[in-house]
Amino acid sequence: MSGHSKFANIKHKKEKNDAAKGKIFTRIGKEIVVAVKEGGPDPANNSKLKDVIAKAKSNNMPNDTIERSIKKAAGDANAVNYESITYEGYGPSGTAIIVETLTDNKNRTASNVRNAFTKGSGNVGTPGCVSFMFDKKGQIIIDKEECDMDPDELMMIALDAGAEDFADEEDSYEVTTAPEDFSAVRENLENAGITMASAEVTMIPQTWVELTDEQDIKLMNRILDLLDEDDDVQEVYHNWDE
Repeated sequence: MSGHSKFANIKHKKEKNDAAKGKIFTRIGKEIVVAVKEGGPDPANNSKLKDVIAKAKSNNMPNDTIERSIKKAAGDANAVNYESITYEGYGPSGTAIIVETLTDNKNRTASNVRNAFTKGSGNVGTPGCVSFMFDKKGQIIIDKEECDMDPDELMMIALDAGAEDFADEEDSYEVTTAPEDFSAVRENLENAGITMASAEVTMIPQTWVELTDEQDIKLMNRILDLLDEDDDVQEVYHNWDE
């Protein structure tokens, strides 16, 4: 993982998305609805909800907004039923892209996702066509500016809690876990008073693709921007080495 910390990317995303915070909160709100419907409104008995709350907090979602979303999801029997659909495809120069969506209208979502790929000269492939190039992992990023703990001590807390890997990057620490160990590791770090810049289960590319052609870069950004604008899209993973 070393040498490929995405902390700068996260910071860039957060700055870029300050204007679009409402959109991020809407997406997390959808995840809260799904988690509450699946496992109930009590995070103590619903690990999925607990993880979504952690994600909400790392995105600076206010506590009262989180509480409201949980109460609304628990109390509204007519709340929208979202279906989780994942699309996989290719961008310029064979870049691999995975798109996770939550939708109440499959046809609309499929059309919008295909449109985004097409406008960036990419194409949607069959399920599994690129996901084998990624590893599903829990990933926790800690900003060095927010953490005074000795790196060795931090590493021991993470590894003792079940983390697979600990990387000391230029401006951040990166903790990687198996998906099933993510909650336990995150909670241990939280209980140790460690502030996390990002904490989520994600898809990490096994190899990265560098785009050198200006047109390819433009087209790739076109795909990513269109997907980002789509309200049904929750997460986008790719192996473009920006």
